[in-house]
Amino acid sequence: MVDNDYETLIKKLNDEDADVRKEAAESLGNIEDEKVLDVLIGALNDKKPEVRFQASKSIVKIGKPAVEPLIEALKSDEANVQKYAAFALKDIGDNSVVEHLIEALKDENWSVRKAAVKALGEIKDKKAVDPLIHILNDEDWGVRVTAINALGNIGDEKAVDPIKKARRAATGDKEFKKAANKALKKIK
Repeated sequence: MVDNDYETLIKKLNDEDADVRKEAAESLGNIEDEKVLDVLIGALNDKKPEVRFQASKSIVKIGKPAVEPLIEALKSDEANVQKYAAFALKDIGDNSVVEHLIEALKDENWSVRKAAVKALGEIKDKKAVDPLIHILNDEDWGVRVTAINALGNIGDEKAVDPIKKARRAATGDKEFKKAANKALKKIK
């Protein structure tokens, strides 16, 4: 790919039209050069979710070289950057990121915590079980339900009693109880 094409794509990533930005993010993912990483990570904070999503998919194409920059992005002050970094880390599938995702469970933004929980549930590393059990008490309902699902996906029997306890505490919450029952079935 000619540098000029790279420069053109960078300009398009700043276009007013979200579709143009999305296409640029997609095309940048086809460039086999780590220099696109910073640009794509910057696009994780685009004002349009479809552009952020496409940027994260393009980062995943880069693979292992993207892990360290994504870990740094996970520590960002921007919730969108953190959230989409968690999604990309999950899709790269490198278990070395588990500790960083566990750290993201402490973030003050519920959407970052939820993305980290979802990523941990899909990576299925047993190191995440205790932190996920702890987050069953999160203030945000969506984070708690995602944690229930993640624990079910991981399938560690250590989570059975905490899930049952959380299910009992969710009086009147049929959706939460349904998620807890589904997770328990996956574990047994």
